[in-house]
Amino acid sequence: MAVKIRLQRRGRSKRPFYHIVVADARAPRDGRFIEKIGTYNPMTVPATIDLDSDKAFDWLTKGAQPTDTARAILRFKGVLYRKHLMRGVKKGALTEDQAASMLEKWVNEKEARVESRRQKVAEDKKAWHLKISGEPKNVPVAATEEKAVKADGEKPEADNKSFAESVEQTTVDSFAETKKTEEVPAKEAAPAVEEATTKVLDDATAAKVEEAAPAKEEVSAEEAAPEADAKKDGE
Repeated sequence: MAVKIRLQRRGRSKRPFYHIVVADARAPRDGRFIEKIGTYNPMTVPATIDLDSDKAFDWLTKGAQPTDTARAILRFKGVLYRKHLMRGVKKGALTEDQAASMLEKWVNEKEARVESRRQKVAEDKKAWHLKISGEPKNVPVAATEEKAVKADGEKPEADNKSFAESVEQTTVDSFAETKKTEEVPAKEAAPAVEEATTKVLDDATAAKVEEAAPAKEEVSAEEAAPEADAKKDGE
């Protein structure tokens, strides 16, 4: 009987989830199997693999043939590397202790790389969420005080003082900016007011001059009348 190590599909539509099983090669893909040795979830980044390495190695030594995907999973988890080291032990090239230390070192390095990739993906996802939703600009005072109390057990005076100083500075800056905004239009309006005042004064002076001019003409006419009468009498 030919035995294979292969994947058995589970999960719903477009969300696959696989069982890693040892089954008869003649059995259907999702049919009966001999033993389940792990699971494989390709929907996570990186993919989540839960494998019983001892059982997988035992079945490999018994002659079970993995499929292409199952072989890639066994290589990723170090089962094939373990089989290679054990072949070296049988030939006398290595001792069992050396093979075990080499396998442990390889597995630790592999797990470290996988963990670093997992952390990088989590950080990228967090940065993407912050880019979409945005960071909160103002933190409520109550929340800040509660956080400080939880951290130290009591409110730190330095933090409260710095927060009060920042609030006071913000108020002073806003007041100065408002006052400056009010003073600028007043300074800009001063030339216009001065020009209007000068125009009114000029108009008043011109009116006085016009009123004085006819009176002078009338006086000169009245003074000239007796002279004209005297001239007629002389003639």
